[in-house]
Amino acid sequence: MNDCLYKELGRIDFDLCWEEMKQFTSRRTNDSQDEIWLVEHNHIYTQGLNGKDENILKENNIPVKKIDRGGQVTYHGPGQLIFYFMIDIFRMNLSVSNFIVALENVIINTLASFDIESFGNRSAPGVYVENKKVASIGVRIKKGRSYHGLALNFNNDLGPFDDIYTCGIPGLEVTSINKINKTIQRLTLIDSMLSSAQREFGYRSIKSLN
Repeated sequence: MNDCLYKELGRIDFDLCWEEMKQFTSRRTNDSQDEIWLVEHNHIYTQGLNGKDENILKENNIPVKKIDRGGQVTYHGPGQLIFYFMIDIFRMNLSVSNFIVALENVIINTLASFDIESFGNRSAPGVYVENKKVASIGVRIKKGRSYHGLALNFNNDLGPFDDIYTCGIPGLEVTSINKINKTIQRLTLIDSMLSSAQREFGYRSIKSLN
């Protein structure tokens, strides 16, 4: 069993964070500890490698960035909890598909601890509550090591999702933790997410670097 390191980076520019993830992944050795980063981004749409421009329905003042993860288009913004998972999935003997399922399970088990029933979707990775998407997942694997991760709608503006086909699915509705249960506190939710990640990935501990 390995330890994992956890960092809260606060509000950080997407391009800067993306570059730091790539550099971290390229510097890793077989002995490097996995890391989980919690961030928020300013308003941005990110378009995955196979993303189609027609999934952006209307231009607005939010920039669109084509990036190197899987998946289609999604939105990031303040109030959204973005967990980037820098994990050596080869060391864990995880396939890419099993890794994505594990990320879904982290969220599903977290929400279950607050009596919220949710489910994953093999054809459109992410987590859903009453058929509304509450979390998106998109990852990049390089030499058996992951970066990018998941975006959980906590208390963010959902309006920008109206101008895209979220994850390339026409008519897909989105929701947030705040809409489902306003009493859930941010720090309590984060603690539950980390506990769920520790169990799901079998870490001995998740140690905060903050």
